[in-house]
Formats: sequence, structure tokens, C-alpha cells
Amino acid sequence: MTRNHTREDILAEAARLFARGGFKGTSLHDIAVAVGCSKATLLYHFASKDALLVALVEPAIEELRALDDRLAVLHGEDARLVAVNGFVDLVLRYRREVTLVYDSLQVSEIPRFPGIDALAERLVRAFAGHSPDPVDDIAARVVLSGICTVVIEHADSGGIDLRDALTTVAERAVSSQVRPRQES
Repeated sequence: MTRNHTREDILAEAARLFARGGFKGTSLHDIAVAVGCSKATLLYHFASKDALLVALVEPAIEELRALDDRLAVLHGEDARLVAVNGFVDLVLRYRREVTLVYDSLQVSEIPRFPGIDALAERLVRAFAGHSPDPVDDIAARVVLSGICTVVIEHADSGGIDLRDALTTVAERAVSSQVRPRQES
């Protein structure tokens, strides 16, 4: 009996193999073998390994774009709160994809996604409450990276509500409360 190899079968196996061996360490041949199809069948559905990765990550990027649209009309504390809650929800929902992209970015082995840098910069500004203070910008970048790191490293949250913990810590770290400045 011949198995019908769907796009979804290929995506599922690619995600599993990318997570285990990295994007660079996984070949199209590896994916085809795991699915039980020929490389030609795989290439019928996806023109390249990069196209496969884009298909895996696109739903998360679309959600990030939707969050960006919601943030476009907000400022200050409103922008900060929506950004924190929206980003935590996105990262938790797309944990596998975030892990794949985040791990792969560390060694620059994945293709760049058009427009992602601009989306990321607008998200940083929203996390910073659109503050011109460079300390707020740094805090926003640290918190964004930290959210990704925690979600990646805490697949088992040990009984705590990871969403609640992440939003609480993020809101504290990027709050608009005035921070005392130390004089040099």
C-alpha cells in the first residue's frame, strides 16, 4: 500500500528533524527518508529546504505581523502591556518554531525572513513603551530575548503557570516606573 505523503507529513518530519539536528544539520534527503518518500516528492511540495523552513515559521510570523498591527495604534504603557502579553502568547503557542529559529540564529544558518528585522524593532519599541531612553531600549531587548530563552529551556514548567510568570517578570522589567539614575 502506498502512503500518501502530504505537505503536513513533510512539515511535521522537517520540524522534528530540524529541532533535533538543526537546520544546517538536516538535509532534504534526511527529511525524505523520515517521511518515507523520495526527494523528488519532497521537492514537489517544497522548492528547497529554505522554502520548507519558511512554511514552518510563516504562521508565527503572520501572528507577529498581526501583533504589530495591533501595536501600531498604541503608545506608552498601553503599547507595552499589549506587546508583553501578545509576544508571550505567541512564543508559547509557537514554541517549536521559536526554538528552531532562535537556536539557528545563534550560528547564522537559516535564511533571513523579509521584513522580520523591522517587525522586531517595532516590537522592541513597543516593549520600551516608545521611550527615547536607551536604558528602556536595552531593557526591552533583554526581556524579549529572555522570554524566548525561558520558553525554549522550560518545556516543562514544573507546575508553575509559565505565561503568568513570563508576563509578570516582563512587565516588571520594562515598567514605566521612573528608575533612579546613578550619577557618574
